[in-house]
Amino acid sequence: MLSKVAKRIKVKRRIRKKISGTSAKPRLSVFRSNKAIYAQIIDDLSGHTLMAASSREKGFESAGTKIDIAKAVGKKLAEKATEKGIDQVVFDRGGYLYHGRVKALAEGAREGGLQF
Repeated sequence: MLSKVAKRIKVKRRIRKKISGTSAKPRLSVFRSNKAIYAQIIDDLSGHTLMAASSREKGFESAGTKIDIAKAVGKKLAEKATEKGIDQVVFDRGGYLYHGRVKALAEGAREGGLQF
């Protein structure tokens, strides 16, 4: 029987077979732990992280619930991306369900101006 983490990694591998980011349309990857949420925009062709945002950065400590914080992280990442001229990304939910904090981060990124 697979553990919860092993199941998520199995799903993540299945997702990553189908999607990858280019320099024109990079991949927005999400990782969530029990305490924090992390997102990064990655160009898979060159293997570089273009920008990243997380709830561990300054300014997110008292943003409310975990869902509110995830939405704020999505908006912050979208602001950084639009400054560098990125407006379209491919969303990689990282094996997590598109629900709760992952959904909130995606909605925050959309509100910030990213399209996916």
